[in-house]
Amino acid sequence: MKANKDKGLIQDLNITNLVDVALTILVVFIITAPMMTPGIDVSLPRTDASLPHDEEGITVTIRENRTLFIENDKINSEKFESALKEILNNKPPGVTVYLRADKSIDYGFVIEIVGRIRKAGVNELGLVAEIYSGK
Repeated sequence: MKANKDKGLIQDLNITNLVDVALTILVVFIITAPMMTPGIDVSLPRTDASLPHDEEGITVTIRENRTLFIENDKINSEKFESALKEILNNKPPGVTVYLRADKSIDYGFVIEIVGRIRKAGVNELGLVAEIYSGK
C-alpha cells in the first residue's frame, strides 16, 4: 500500500479481483445452465408452436420403449393412474400435467396415456415438444 502524506495509508478499495471472480462465475453459470434441464432423455417431436414448459406442473414421460415416468420416477404401467392420483393429491388443484413422449412412440399409445391421465382427474394437460429451428 502507498503511504498518504496526510493520513498514513490510502483507503481505496481495489475491486478488480472481485469483478474478475464475479464474471468468471457468471460465465460458468451461463455455460452450465442449459445442461441442468431435469428429466428423462427422450427425442421430442419438433414444432414451431411449442409453448414454454412450466416447472410448477407434473411431468409424465414416455420413452421409446413405452416406459412410463412421472417426474423422474419409473412407474409400472398398471399402477400409472393410482400413482398419478397420489401425486395430484399432494399438489394444488388445477395443476398442469405435461406429457413428454418420444417421437417414435405410435399415436395410439400416446392417446391411451392421455386418456389415462384424464381418467386420473387431470383437467390441464400440456404436450411438450422441441421448438422447430427450421433446419
